[in-house]
Amino acid sequence: MKILVVNGANLNMLGTREPHIYGTNSLSELESNLLACASEKGVQLDFFQSNSEGEIINKIHGAYGNADAIIINAGAYSHYSYAIRDALSAVAIPAVEVHISNVYKREEFRHNSVIAPVCCGTITGLGMYGYVAALNYLCDNTKI
Repeated sequence: MKILVVNGANLNMLGTREPHIYGTNSLSELESNLLACASEKGVQLDFFQSNSEGEIINKIHGAYGNADAIIINAGAYSHYSYAIRDALSAVAIPAVEVHISNVYKREEFRHNSVIAPVCCGTITGLGMYGYVAALNYLCDNTKI
């Protein structure tokens, strides 16, 4: 099984960006932890991070025929990027949306996700464990 893990805007700043909200682990630490979990399950991961909406869309398009599932934390793009939503819909690959913080305890504009309706589910507020939960869900519920 191959899973594409997409991280969007500002997630390259994990570990230094608002650690009281996002924690102190860096993106590379998150990736290492997720790789260890995936290895135990025999799953191959492809990591991608970009602050550019177009690059994220291109990576999602490239997953067609090359990935069995997607874990996506689009960051703030989750709340208004119909283009990322349409890319996920176009490739029709099972996807789980992840948010490190509990978006419902934050600013009002973060309460709505335009990509959620084209994802299997959304995991929010579990910190870095949300990615592991998404991995476990996809391993248990995705037919390859």
